[in-house]
Amino acid sequence: MPVPISFLKSDAGSSAYEPTPREILPPAQQLAHHHHHYYRPHSPLPPPHHHHHHAPPPPPPDVQYQPHAFTVPAVHPQFMYSKCTGRRRALCIGINYRGQSHELRGCVNDAKHIFSFLVRYAGYRPEDIVVLTDDSPHARAQPTRQNMIDAMHWLVKGAQQHDALFFHYSGHGGQTPDLDGDEVDGYDDVIFPLDYRHAGYALDDELHSIMVNPLPPGCRLTTIFDSCHSGTVLDLPYSYNHRGRIKGLKITPQALARKTTPADVISLSGCKDDQTSADTFIDGEAVGAASHAFIKAVEMRPNQSYQEIMHEIRIQISSLSCEAKLACIMHPGIPADKH
Repeated sequence: MPVPISFLKSDAGSSAYEPTPREILPPAQQLAHHHHHYYRPHSPLPPPHHHHHHAPPPPPPDVQYQPHAFTVPAVHPQFMYSKCTGRRRALCIGINYRGQSHELRGCVNDAKHIFSFLVRYAGYRPEDIVVLTDDSPHARAQPTRQNMIDAMHWLVKGAQQHDALFFHYSGHGGQTPDLDGDEVDGYDDVIFPLDYRHAGYALDDELHSIMVNPLPPGCRLTTIFDSCHSGTVLDLPYSYNHRGRIKGLKITPQALARKTTPADVISLSGCKDDQTSADTFIDGEAVGAASHAFIKAVEMRPNQSYQEIMHEIRIQISSLSCEAKLACIMHPGIPADKH
C-alpha cells in the first residue's frame, strides 16, 4: 500500500535552532537582473574558492559508465523503512543571490512555499522548520555557508527511528572534478551558498556526511534539490526512473559500502547531473519548476506512492513552459511503487 506523503504525525517536542552566533551581515542589495535558469554549464558564473587544499585531478576520461554492470542493489543489513510516526523537522533554503551578477528570482519563493506546504499538508509545526533565505533581515536566517551547515546539523541532530525529516534547497548548483573517486562520471555536484565567493560551495560528499551518515535505521529523510546538476547531489547510490525501476549505479562500486545507509532516504532533484534546472512564472510570480510541480502534485493527490508522485511531477512540469526535468535518487531497497 502506498504511504501517504502527509504521513507525519508526532507528539515529540521541538528543538530550537541554535547554531553558533554569527556577526550581522550587511543588508542585501536590491534586485538587479532577471534570469530564468538556475545555472547554465557554459555561463560565466565564477567558480567559488575551492575548499580542498590540493589541485583537482585532470578531467575524467570520456568513458560512459555501463549501468548493466551490476545486478541486485546492495541493501544495508540494518536497513528499515520508517513509519514516520516520530519527530518531524524540516530545513528550507532559498537563495536568489540578490544584487549578484547571476541573480535568481524564484528561489526564495520556493522556500516559503515549501514551508507553507509542510505546515498545511504534512502536519509540520512552524517551530520545527528552519527557513534560510537571503531576503531575511536576520543574520542567522541568511543562507550563508556556515548557517547552512549549522542548520543541516540541527536537522539530523538526535534523529531516531521513525522520525521524518525534510530538506529543501532552491538555488544555484554546479559540478567540480571528483577528488575521492566515488563518482562514476568523475564529477562531484555542489550547491552554492549565498557567500560562496569567499566561503566556498557545499560538496555532495559533505552533504551526505552531514545529513545521511548520522541517520539511524528507520529514520526517513526526504530531500528536494531544485538546482542544476543536482541529480546525485546527496550521493545516494542508485537512480530510479518514474516507473520505480533502477536506472543505474551513480557512485563507483568501491564507494558503495560507505555510501549505503540503513536509513530510509529519498532525494528528488530538479534535473540530472548533466542538466540545468529552470524556473517559471505562475500567476506572475517566479518559482522553481520542480518545487512548484512537487507541491501541485501532492496537493492534487495527497495519498500517493513516490512512484506516483514522480509521475505526477513529470505531468506538472510538462505543462510548464520551461526545460526542467526530474531525477530521483533513492536508497537501494526502497521500491518506489510501495513507498
